[in-house]
Amino acid sequence: MVNVGAGAGSYEPADRRVIAIEPSEVMAAQRSPERAAAIRASAEALPLGDKSVDAAMSVLSLHHWDERQRAGVLEMQRVARERVVIVTYDPEVSAAMWLMADYLPEVAELDSRTFPAPNQLAEWLGGAEIHELPLAADTPDWMLGSYWAHPERVLDEGARRATSGFARQPPAVVKRVVAAVRRDLANGSWDARYGHLRDLTHFDVGLRLVVS
Repeated sequence: MVNVGAGAGSYEPADRRVIAIEPSEVMAAQRSPERAAAIRASAEALPLGDKSVDAAMSVLSLHHWDERQRAGVLEMQRVARERVVIVTYDPEVSAAMWLMADYLPEVAELDSRTFPAPNQLAEWLGGAEIHELPLAADTPDWMLGSYWAHPERVLDEGARRATSGFARQPPAVVKRVVAAVRRDLANGSWDARYGHLRDLTHFDVGLRLVVS
């Protein structure tokens, strides 16, 4: 299988032969020795023949492809014999999560421009199944969506650095959000509005699995 926008390889299966495609030298350098070395290439021009792999996957990478998204999705379809699998966000759903809705609308606005709607992906693929992927409260992945049950992570500089949502914001925006969440946790207003989330094991933050 081919992993398009493979990054450090965190989402790659260990029980498959994986061809990793990653245009960024910085991201590719973070791959562990156990992972296949990444080929320097972009999604819209995969260096693979037609139907040369069983499957093509992309996990939380599509929003970095800019205007090449449709071309990249069609390339994945070209090289895959059996299926294309894409994990992405539905920007309308993710915008409703408390962090974006109440504190960080800049991410919601950015996501609405950079994440194509799942139905759009299905259209590009000529039809696809779209599945919700509720995110567990105890997920080991500290993506921005995982904050739904852990508002304290907003106050953790290390946690913020691990998410592109915060990394893409100007320092002034980050400072504003941290101050507001710290205040609302201290005075109890966050728990008054959203404390019920702490009792849930899973929550729909907008993650979607698109399978063609």
